[in-house]
Amino acid sequence: MEEAGYRVVFEKGGVFLHTSARGRHQDPGSLIAGVLRLLEKDNDVVLHWAPVEEAGDCSHVVFSRKEPGGGDPCPSEEEPTFDPGYEPDWAVISTVRSRPRPPESASGTAVGSSSARGPWAFSVSLGELKSIRRSKPGLGWAYLVLVTQAGGSLPALHFHRGGTRALLRVLSRYLLLASSPQDSRLYLVFPHDSSALSNSFHHLQLFDDDSSNVVSRFLQDPYAATFGGFSRVTNFFRGALQPPSDGPPPSRPEVSEDEEPEPGFEVISCVELGPRPVVSRGQPVTEETWARHVGPDGRLRDIGELKAQIFSGGLCPSLRREAWKFLLGYLSWEGSAEEHKIHVRRKTDEYFRMKLQWKSVSPEQERRNSLLHGYRSLIERDVSRTDRSNKFYEGPGNPGLGLLNDILLTYCMYHFDLGYVQGMSDLLSPILYVTQNEVDAFWCFCGSSQETMKRQLGQLLLLLRVLDPPLCDFLDSQDSGSLCFCFRWLLIWFKREFPFPDVLRLWEVLWTGLPGPNLHLLVACAILDMERDALMLSGFGSNEILKHINELTMKLSVEDVLTRAQALYLQLTACPELPLNVQEILGLSQAPASSPGSPSPSGSPLPLSPSPAPEALSSVSGEPSPTPQPDSSLEILPEDSGPEP
Repeated sequence: MEEAGYRVVFEKGGVFLHTSARGRHQDPGSLIAGVLRLLEKDNDVVLHWAPVEEAGDCSHVVFSRKEPGGGDPCPSEEEPTFDPGYEPDWAVISTVRSRPRPPESASGTAVGSSSARGPWAFSVSLGELKSIRRSKPGLGWAYLVLVTQAGGSLPALHFHRGGTRALLRVLSRYLLLASSPQDSRLYLVFPHDSSALSNSFHHLQLFDDDSSNVVSRFLQDPYAATFGGFSRVTNFFRGALQPPSDGPPPSRPEVSEDEEPEPGFEVISCVELGPRPVVSRGQPVTEETWARHVGPDGRLRDIGELKAQIFSGGLCPSLRREAWKFLLGYLSWEGSAEEHKIHVRRKTDEYFRMKLQWKSVSPEQERRNSLLHGYRSLIERDVSRTDRSNKFYEGPGNPGLGLLNDILLTYCMYHFDLGYVQGMSDLLSPILYVTQNEVDAFWCFCGSSQETMKRQLGQLLLLLRVLDPPLCDFLDSQDSGSLCFCFRWLLIWFKREFPFPDVLRLWEVLWTGLPGPNLHLLVACAILDMERDALMLSGFGSNEILKHINELTMKLSVEDVLTRAQALYLQLTACPELPLNVQEILGLSQAPASSPGSPSPSGSPLPLSPSPAPEALSSVSGEPSPTPQPDSSLEILPEDSGPEP
């Protein structure tokens, strides 16, 4: 949008000023709604806020400038002094007023007359900013406090509809935002001073390029330019150690202005995804189809094609008892029938040896072993509540419950360091129901890998931020950006979201490892995508979001969810500028996949068992682990950082 010689490069509604210090429960009269804009004019960029009644009229927008003498104007007595160590639980702005501006010069630095400015409207040039402070998470609406070079702070901007991340991304185009080493929520503001950087590079002479070209490359891709310079440090010191030459130094080659920059490290930014493809599901794999893939010696053939068919339509119920042993890594896809018999015989002996360990413990010994006693108590409590509506487990003294209890206690002997974690009974129950065999169920359950919930939630957030940034901004604004309401989904693999038969279908599709290693994360994204409008248009808070997600139980169609998850995968893989870490989650940046006939690893292709409880719970209550940063006193704010408070 361009009017009257200025251009609006960013606009966000729902940005409020709070004139009362009563936290989230504000008196409606103390909330001033407004619109925040970032405006470009000539060589200046201005951040401007105006109340809603003035938002449509930009005649009051004044471009601030430094005094003619080059020094910063003295702060007025009404402007508070900013203390970097001060961390307010809320922002009191009733005593803060916009700084008076000098009268207009002949050159004109205003978009129009400033006579119509309201008492709360303000604008500030980006060159006058000294720092930006973000609010603490969990303190209501996210807000930003802008501090000027003069030491005064502008009224805190409260983003009731989210958008702090989007604003910081836009500001990073014009400023260098560096996180303070003392306070991760305080960003120090530095201008893009190309001349100073050019002089520094010119004196070092680490680059064959012209210094100004290096600076432009540095601002576009700081990682590539920086590490490209480090690669020349060796030559720099080697030249210093060599004896001086009598002849003139060799002339530097001319560098064309349109020279392509060196391929560097990936800078993650918002990517534009293409249209979402239409996907259809196939029919379940039948016993006849499976038999066509079995050779004379019992070896499976065309394993890749068979897995693709299972991914597309699942398995018929009568085939699951055999096929799940392969999907969960208990039996090798490459083994013959005779090799499978030997393997099962050996694993059966191993299982009963471990079972005998806890069976032979006397009650007196168990009382002295508090760890084993604690595991037994947890298992008995959880088993008694697991799938009691299923006929295989219903009724007191049901044999299925006894098998469930024995397998979990034996697992404690097998993996004593991990022991029993709440949720394992939910994961084991469908496996035992399908295999109808204690030993087979145990080893299928053990074929899982352990992946921390914290890592999975972080990967889910990254995928969702690429797929639907507005939804992420909304969740951030409602203190739900950590996706804690998805914890149960990932912990027990959507076991309580679908009817029992649908859970069996979902799991066998996920166990194929197709189309990538983290399809369960795309399933979570698909559910959130289906509920997007219900969440965003209803204005839910964090408690209402959690309640709404929990109420989805038994209301979802597994085929619709899988279809949408596959469509999301195809939409992501079709994007040519997909960030590298997203490619890693989808399995696109790893080594080429092995041939269909290659042996499967001993573990399940996807995580099954939950993580240890203390670590899992810390991922919900605590903040996500920060992305590793280079060793530096200042870290440059990435365009797509962690969830905003």
